[in-house]
Amino acid sequence: MRIIKERGDTAPATGAPSGGGDSAVLVVEPLLPQRIRRPSDALRFLATLLVLAAVILLALVAKKTLNGLEADVTEGTRRVPFLLSGLVGVLGGGAMLAIPAAYAVERVIHRDGLRVAEGLFAAIAGMVLSFVLGEWIIAAGAEDLRQLLTGGRSGVEPLNTLLTSIIAYATAMRISNRPTWRAALWTAVAVNAIALFAGLAATVLGIVVSVLVGLAVGYATLYGVGSPNTRPPGSAIVAAVRKLGFQPVKARRLDDDQQSSRRYAVGLRDGSRLDVTVLDRDRQVAGLLYRLWRRIRLSPETRRKAIRSLRAELEREALMAHAVHAAGASTPHLVGTSEIGSDAALLVYEHMPTRALEDIPDEEIDDDLLARIWEQLLLLQVQRLAHRRLNGHSIHVGEKGEVVLTDVRSGEIAAGDLLLSLDVAQLLTYLGLRVGAERAVRAAAAVAGPGTLAAALPLLQRIALTRETRSALSRNKELLPAIREHIVALEPRAEVEVVRLERFRPRTLFTIIASAFAAYFLLSSLTVANLNLVTSAEWGWTGVAFAAAMLSYVAAALMLMGFVPEKLPLGRTVLVQFAGSFVKLVAPAAVSGVAINTRYLQKRGIPPGQAVASVGASQLIGLAFHIGLLLLFAYITGSGTAASFTPSRTLVFVLLAVAVLVLFLMGVPRLRRMVTSRMRSLFSGVVPRLLDVLQSPRKIAEGFTGTLLLTVFFVVCLDACVRAFGGSINFAAVAVVFLAGNAIGSAAPTPGGLGAVEAALIGGLTIAGLPKEVATSAVLLYRLLTFWFPVLPGWASFAYLQRNEAL
Repeated sequence: MRIIKERGDTAPATGAPSGGGDSAVLVVEPLLPQRIRRPSDALRFLATLLVLAAVILLALVAKKTLNGLEADVTEGTRRVPFLLSGLVGVLGGGAMLAIPAAYAVERVIHRDGLRVAEGLFAAIAGMVLSFVLGEWIIAAGAEDLRQLLTGGRSGVEPLNTLLTSIIAYATAMRISNRPTWRAALWTAVAVNAIALFAGLAATVLGIVVSVLVGLAVGYATLYGVGSPNTRPPGSAIVAAVRKLGFQPVKARRLDDDQQSSRRYAVGLRDGSRLDVTVLDRDRQVAGLLYRLWRRIRLSPETRRKAIRSLRAELEREALMAHAVHAAGASTPHLVGTSEIGSDAALLVYEHMPTRALEDIPDEEIDDDLLARIWEQLLLLQVQRLAHRRLNGHSIHVGEKGEVVLTDVRSGEIAAGDLLLSLDVAQLLTYLGLRVGAERAVRAAAAVAGPGTLAAALPLLQRIALTRETRSALSRNKELLPAIREHIVALEPRAEVEVVRLERFRPRTLFTIIASAFAAYFLLSSLTVANLNLVTSAEWGWTGVAFAAAMLSYVAAALMLMGFVPEKLPLGRTVLVQFAGSFVKLVAPAAVSGVAINTRYLQKRGIPPGQAVASVGASQLIGLAFHIGLLLLFAYITGSGTAASFTPSRTLVFVLLAVAVLVLFLMGVPRLRRMVTSRMRSLFSGVVPRLLDVLQSPRKIAEGFTGTLLLTVFFVVCLDACVRAFGGSINFAAVAVVFLAGNAIGSAAPTPGGLGAVEAALIGGLTIAGLPKEVATSAVLLYRLLTFWFPVLPGWASFAYLQRNEAL
């Protein structure tokens, strides 16, 4: 903490508070650090690493082009006069050394020797790093990368040590902030790079990588040792306020606001107070990665600009402050703005004595206060103003109970219906966290009306809320469903259209990446498979496999029909199973079947809860059959030739693996909660539904027969595919391989278990004794018949069922 007494002359502007003479201003604020770590340096460092990785990957893909370029240059340099190439090299190298040295002298003259020391540290670090990387690449690096960096010539450094150290030095000294010096240095670097390339002393990739590594070292040095703090101190803030025509006599630093802006309370000579918000340039990129992620992930209507200039941020907050005040809402009045040099700007507000709603106990938030909060929001909504950050920090309560809105910098003018409804959803959720869903909805409906709440109903999604509210919801996961229920009770006839705010979900991104790896695995498997072997497949066994694959859809239909007490037509239910094979292309196997069967039952007039319970019952019985058959066939594979019924090694291995998996899932609290919650949601209501089914022996036979035949047909299909390529292993062993592979595929996040199923089946059949080529061909044929071939009839079935409103 420091206390500064600052003196100066006061010259009030027209219309500003009058007065004159010398004034002593007491400034109370914590000591500002001498050096700070700028987030922008860390972001530049990360961006440089990403560019470096992209350049190397691109070079490896286009290695033939780069090698051809090297050959052309080698041929061309033989025709260049030695004197000319040597002169260019000397000039480029000399300039590249002279310019940094001259800049260092200039900095020392201006008493900025510390910056020169930082540059020398970065140069040494760059030299050491480039040398170590170069030696590693030569000794143990990939052959392709070594060829691209050295051109296959002895004596060529993979990374040019001098170039890397010069770039690191210049970056750490922030020479980029001086346009003349920057242009001179990069001109010298370009000339030197051309000379190195023409003289066969470096390659294109080597020069580019050397520059990028130098930049990375420079930015890492800047972030590691920090930069001089250029944020204006409290005395500069007071001087800027004085220039606006006010007469400050004291100033005190307050806590930073939600967006990391500095705040000061400035006392005036007449006894009044001003609230000053200071925007620092170096804090403009704080949280940039999070904002970029939100910008990429969310739809254009809801996203904010990831980064703005200091001037744009100042103008935005000033515009919103004036717009909110003109709308009649209670908000601090903006009385002045100013830039403080090139690194900061400030906004001056009239002080309003208030308490943040966050600091008010829940029991003091009565219905009258809730009504006043909603009245303030409606004033903004009428003028098409979106606040976008309505929470306990931005909603304040004055001394007389009036509600005051602050922190309007994130707002939007001329906002669309979506943004206005987002404000309603955000405020409704926050107040629900404070006073409960029922009171929050009742108070909102009394002021805004049920129609406004119904319009915000589709936006009651976690992704639509502020970061702080989402964090609070993680401890109260039942709040949003409760709010929705109360709104529907008020407006039961409201038509709710699904609003998709996300362009994609993280799970979808993970699925795409996993699918890409699966596709790579399949392509590599195709290269292993002998195409001549594929064409020599026995068509008789192929026909058996095809028939078994098609009959599996009938079995799946019987399985579903058996666990639904209501009567279902066989033909249409079979079409639904075919349609599920089409949906598997875009969804994991464990999700697609459940979703489409549940949808089908709902379209048949079965209530949603009972539909989910019926599908859950079929899944539960299917899981029990799956485990039972796996244990049975695993037992048979080892005991078929034994004199006594002794458990096989395979059975023991399976039991141990299952036990370890169960212990792992139940031992980790987070995994245990995830598994139990998903099992509860899937199988809730299953027992009553099973009791309804058990009253009909015909339904029992239908369901259990379909469940058993579904597995049998798949095993017969895989066994026939094995025999089609001349393989011969025990049917029980094929069954064990299928059951294990199918379990892995159901757990895989890729569409239809793509990649995971193939790998598991090929590995299992190979362990069972089949040659890898035969196992690969058999599995590819099996997946062709059970996954790829049904896609076309599945698409036709899906379109037919949708056209007839059966899905």
